[in-house]
Amino acid sequence: QHRDNYRSLANIINLDDKVELVVLQHEFGFFHDNKEAFIDFLKSVEKSKSIVFHTVLPNANETFKEHVNEIISHTDSIIVMTEKSAAILRNEYNVPDEKITVIPHGTHLVAHLDKGQLKEKYDIGNRKVLSTFGLLGPGKSIETTLDALTEVVKTKPDVLFLVIGKTHPGIVKNDGESYREFLESKVRELKLENNVRFINKYLGLDELLEYLQLTDIYLFTSKDPNQAVSGTFSYAASCGCAIIATPIPHAVEFLSGDSGVVVDFQDSKQLGEAINKLLFDVTLRNTIRMNALHKIMPTSWENTSVAHALLFEKLTGNISLKYKRPEFNLNHIKRMTTDFGMIQFAKLNQPDRESGYTLDDNARALIAMCQHYEVTRDVKDIKYIQLYLDFIEFCQQGDGMFLNYVDYKKVFTSQNFECNLEDANGRAIWALGYLISMSEILPGGLHLKAEQILEKTMAHIENIHSPRAMAFIIKGLYYYNIANDSKAVRLLIRKLADRLTQMYLHEATPDWQWFESYLTYANSILPEALLLAYLDTNEEIYKDVAKKTFDFLLSQTFNEKDEIKVISNRNWYVKGGERNHFGEQPIDVAYTIMTLDVFYRYFKKQSYQKQLNSAFEWFLGKNHLNRIIYNPLTGGCFDGLEETNVNLNQGAESTVSYL
Repeated sequence: QHRDNYRSLANIINLDDKVELVVLQHEFGFFHDNKEAFIDFLKSVEKSKSIVFHTVLPNANETFKEHVNEIISHTDSIIVMTEKSAAILRNEYNVPDEKITVIPHGTHLVAHLDKGQLKEKYDIGNRKVLSTFGLLGPGKSIETTLDALTEVVKTKPDVLFLVIGKTHPGIVKNDGESYREFLESKVRELKLENNVRFINKYLGLDELLEYLQLTDIYLFTSKDPNQAVSGTFSYAASCGCAIIATPIPHAVEFLSGDSGVVVDFQDSKQLGEAINKLLFDVTLRNTIRMNALHKIMPTSWENTSVAHALLFEKLTGNISLKYKRPEFNLNHIKRMTTDFGMIQFAKLNQPDRESGYTLDDNARALIAMCQHYEVTRDVKDIKYIQLYLDFIEFCQQGDGMFLNYVDYKKVFTSQNFECNLEDANGRAIWALGYLISMSEILPGGLHLKAEQILEKTMAHIENIHSPRAMAFIIKGLYYYNIANDSKAVRLLIRKLADRLTQMYLHEATPDWQWFESYLTYANSILPEALLLAYLDTNEEIYKDVAKKTFDFLLSQTFNEKDEIKVISNRNWYVKGGERNHFGEQPIDVAYTIMTLDVFYRYFKKQSYQKQLNSAFEWFLGKNHLNRIIYNPLTGGCFDGLEETNVNLNQGAESTVSYL
C-alpha cells in the first residue's frame, strides 16, 4: 500500500506542469520502514530532484553505503549542512564534488534586545545564565552539566542553568518522564535547587529567542558523536550566546577560530572548567560570542533561501530568482532617533549614543522621511521631519554655514575644525531644498522654516568648491526652484554646473569620461546634479556631460550581468590603476539608485530601469556574497559589504540609505 502511495505521489508531480523541481528533506528514520517505496518514488519522479541529507554517517558498513548511493544515483543534487558532511560524502561514499552543495542550517534574524531587561522580564535579576533547549532526552546528557555545576557554584553561587523544553514525545511514549524525574532527583541530590530551573513547555519562537538572548553561555552537551548538525546551537549563536559544545562535526566546524569552546563527551570536569573560564573572563566571552554571531549571520533564513534559489536556478534552467521588495519599515530609523536627532552609529541594531550626531545623517534622514511622507502621507512622519529640520537649524552658525559633528551631550566637537565640512553643508542644502519642494503637501511652518535656514547660507554657496558638495547644492537648489522659480537661484545653479562642466572638459579623454582622474564616493551625484541643472536652465551642455559621465560610471560599476559593484571605500579607483573590488557601502548603492531614477524619468531608457532594479536587489542578496544587506526584521541596514563578510552594525547612514 505504501508503495502505491509513493507511486501515486510521483505521478501527481509528473503531471503538474507547475512543478519544476522536487526537494526532499531526508532523515533515515523517516523512510526506514519504506526504503524500497522511497527508491521507487525517486525513480518515478521525472522532474529535477534535490535531496537534503540532515545526517551523513561516517564509517558506515557497505550495505548502508549501497543504500545511500542508490538514493544519490536517482537525484540531481545533494544538499548538506556542513563541510564535514560534504567531505564524508566525497571520501567515503565517492559522491562527485559537483553534485554536493553545502547550505548551512537556517537561523532566525534576531532583534538583539537588551539582556538586562530580558532577565528582569523572566525574573532572573542580574544572575549569569547558562541554558540549553530542545526536546529533552538522555541523548542530551544534561546530567553532565549538573555534575559540572557542583564546581561552578563554588565560585559563582548565583549562576542559573535553564533547561528549556518538553520531553521528547517518543521518550514519553516509551519511558514516560523517567529521564526528567532522574534529572530533578539529581538536582536535589547535588543541592542545586537554586541553580537549576526546568522550563517544561513548548516555547513560541519569540519567547525562545528571548530566553536565548538573555543567556550568557549556551551549553550543547549531546553525547552522540554521529549527530551531524545541531539547530539548537545555531539558534544560540544567532542570539549572541557564547557556546560550549561537545565535538559533534557541526560544533567542531562552527566553533573553530575562537568562535566557541569544544569539550569532550560526558566530561563534567572539562565542562565545569570551561564554564568557569568564560564566566570570569568577560573579554573572552564577548570575543567568542561576537565571532560566532558574525559566523552565523550568513545562515539566516533569508540568506539560505537565496542559496537554495541559486542552486535551483542552476539545476532546472527554468527557475529564475526573484527578489521580493520588503514593505516599508521605519522601526530602526525611529530607534536611532532621540528627541534631538538621529544617532550616528549602532552596535548591531542598538544605538551607540556615545557616537553622537552628525548633520550628514540628519540631513539624509530628513530627505528620506520627506520621501516616505510623499509616498504614504503618514502624518506620523511630520514629527520626524520637524525633528531633523530642527537639528539642521541647531547646526547652523551665525554666519549661515553649518557644523557637522555633535556629541551626545549636544556639544559641537573639535572634529568640526579638523575636517572639511563642505560636503556636510551641501547635504544640508539638498535636504532643505527637498523639503521646500514639498511645500504644497507639508504643514506651512516647515517649508517656511527651511527657507529661512537656506536663505542664511545662500551667500556662502559660491565659495564652496568641493565637486560633491557643489553637486549636493545643485540638487537642493533645483528642488528649491520647483517651489519658487528664483532667477537668483538659477544663476547659482549655472555657476556651480559650469564649474563641474569645466572639470569634465579638463579631465575627460575618450576612455575616461569623468570629472576627475579618479572615482571615489558619491560618484553618481555629479552627473545627476548636471542633469538637474539642465532641467532647471535648459543648458544643453549640462545634459550632454551628464549623459556621457553617467554612462561611463555605469560601465565601471555594473558587470555584464547588470550586477552592481560600487567603488571600494578601501582604495579609490585611480585612472590607469588597479580596481579594488571589496568594501562596498550602502550609501553609494543608494546614490546610484537615486540617479538611475532621475535618468530613467528623463531619458526613458529601459536599461536604466533594469539597472535600478538590479541595484536595489543588492540590498536583498544580489551581491558577491549572496547575503542580505537590509535587515527586514529590524528595518536597519548593515554597514557594509566586505570581501568575506558583512558589517553587522546598522548605523544611521546605511539605514537611511536603504530607505
